[in-house]
Amino acid sequence: MKRQIILTLVTVLAVISVTTVPLTQSVNAEGLIPEWIKNNAGWWVDGTVDDTTFLNGIEFLVENDIINVSSESIDVDTITIGFIPVEKADELTSKANALELFLENKLGVDVEIVIPTDYETIIEGMRFGHIDAAFMDTGPAWITHQRTGAEAVLAELVAGKVNYQATVWTLAENDSIHSLEDTVGKKVAFTSITGSSGFVRPMGTLVTEGHINIVGDDIVALQSALADNFESYTFAGGYKAALNLLLNGDVDVAFGSDIAPQKYLELEDQVKLRPVTTIGPVPSHVFMVNGEMSQYTKNSLVDALIELNYDENNSILTNLYGAEALVPTTTTMHIGTFGTFIDTLTGLDQLILDKHDKSK
Repeated sequence: MKRQIILTLVTVLAVISVTTVPLTQSVNAEGLIPEWIKNNAGWWVDGTVDDTTFLNGIEFLVENDIINVSSESIDVDTITIGFIPVEKADELTSKANALELFLENKLGVDVEIVIPTDYETIIEGMRFGHIDAAFMDTGPAWITHQRTGAEAVLAELVAGKVNYQATVWTLAENDSIHSLEDTVGKKVAFTSITGSSGFVRPMGTLVTEGHINIVGDDIVALQSALADNFESYTFAGGYKAALNLLLNGDVDVAFGSDIAPQKYLELEDQVKLRPVTTIGPVPSHVFMVNGEMSQYTKNSLVDALIELNYDENNSILTNLYGAEALVPTTTTMHIGTFGTFIDTLTGLDQLILDKHDKSK
């Protein structure tokens, strides 16, 4: 407290040294300072009151919350931010530079950007303190949280939502499938083994709800569980390909997102399908911060990024990844449930990271 009071006294001295208006006149205008403090200030300027008496008056203002003497500030000289890995970093660099300049202006510290070709760079950077924060896909974000303690603080808002729904699709004429559990033993099409709504969410739910059991703790065990629990399974390569396999009668079920048919199929094909059930949400991209970042620096960074939601700044955000806004969140709230599916599907974490390795 004494140190804060001394800092406040220094501030007061600085104000007095540059102002052309008497201190007593300034505080009178505010109407918040006790009369005897105002008198002390004037007398101190005149030399009538000694430093100790004046300091006691300042201490009174501090202890009664009349003066805020918080000395908190951003405790780093540089904030390094990683971006979602891309194959051609130069295409993202100019957009990232716009964000860099914006944050430097808001935070008053240097901001450096890192655009890697793989998530391993971000994870190791987070682990050893070389990267302070990063925009990340959901899967890699969860893995980073598990391995380094990094936390999600913001989620991207896209089309007014922070998630989309994983959905089970079958032919409209098929009356034998009415639940996710009914897909066990059928011919199914996943999008890919790392697809969020096309594999992780449906397969993860089947395992966590006890409909499928994985015996082992590696990717081979996961592949064996697939072979043992479905008549056949295919990784189609995407939403459209999975739906076309369904339309052609090659599979009984296609897994994907709730809007996949209307996005990838003509209306005449859309009406041939029906949604069996909506499995649950798949979270949007997140902004992660290093677990070692101080609370004040974290709050300052989050506050600055939220200003990207304002009309005058929004183009900086939309140009990056197409998100409309950033909304506050936590790791548990936004990706915790989805993360449990990644943990359940043995050996999948490394495949998720390999999928985003643009150097390969």
